[in-house]
Amino acid sequence: MDTLLMVFDILGTLAFAVSGAIVGVRRRMDIFGVTVLAIVTATGGGILRDLMIGSLPPQALLHPRYVAIAAGAGLICFLVMCFHPHPAQKAAAAYDMVMFCFDTLGVAAFTADGVAVAIDAGFGNNVFLMVLLGVITGVGGGVIRDVLSSRVPQVFQKHVYALASIIGAVIMGVMVSCGIKEQIGIICGFAVIVLLRVLAARFRWNLPRVGKAKLPEKAAEQETDREDSDHSEN
Repeated sequence: MDTLLMVFDILGTLAFAVSGAIVGVRRRMDIFGVTVLAIVTATGGGILRDLMIGSLPPQALLHPRYVAIAAGAGLICFLVMCFHPHPAQKAAAAYDMVMFCFDTLGVAAFTADGVAVAIDAGFGNNVFLMVLLGVITGVGGGVIRDVLSSRVPQVFQKHVYALASIIGAVIMGVMVSCGIKEQIGIICGFAVIVLLRVLAARFRWNLPRVGKAKLPEKAAEQETDREDSDHSEN
C-alpha cells in the first residue's frame, strides 16, 4: 500500500505541476509565476486534505521532494515552451491536448491518493470520508490553479471534471468497504476516472447549465464577451 501511495503521489505531482505550468505560460506569467503555479497546483489538494484530517505538517511540506518535483517539472515545462515556439494555432491545439492529458492523470492519481491516505489513516470503513478526501485531493489543486490564474475553475464547467473524481472515489470506497483488496479497488477507481474523462472529451459530455438564451440580456452579452476573450487568448 505504501508503494502504491508513493506511485500515485509522484504521478499526480508531475501531472498537476505540468498542467499548472501550462496555464501559467498561457497566462503570460514569468518564470517565477509559472513555477509557483506548478507547485501550488501539485500540492494544494494534498495540503487541504491533510489539514482536514489533522495531519500536520502536511505531507507536501514535511517531505520537500514533492515541492522539488513540482518546481523542476514547472521549470522544464517553461523552458521547453519558451525555447520551442510554434505557430499560434498549432500551439494552442497541442497545449490543449497536453493540458487535458496531464490534468486527467493528475485528477485520477490524486483522487486515488486521497482515498489511499484515508485508508492508511484508519478510515477504511467510512465511505463518505474516503470519497470526500479523494475528491478534495483530486480537484483541490486544480481549483486553486484556476483561481490564481483568474479562470472559472474547470471543476464547475468542463468535461465532468469533478464528477469523474466523485464516481472514481465512490468506486474505490465501496470496493474497499466490501472487503476487496485495497490495491485493486484503488486501481479500478483510477482507471474509471481516466476512462470517464476521455469519453467526456471525445463525446463532449458536460453537465447541464443555463443557456445564453435563458440569461438576462446583459448577462448573456457579458458571457459572450468572456467566451470571445477566452477564445482569442487560446
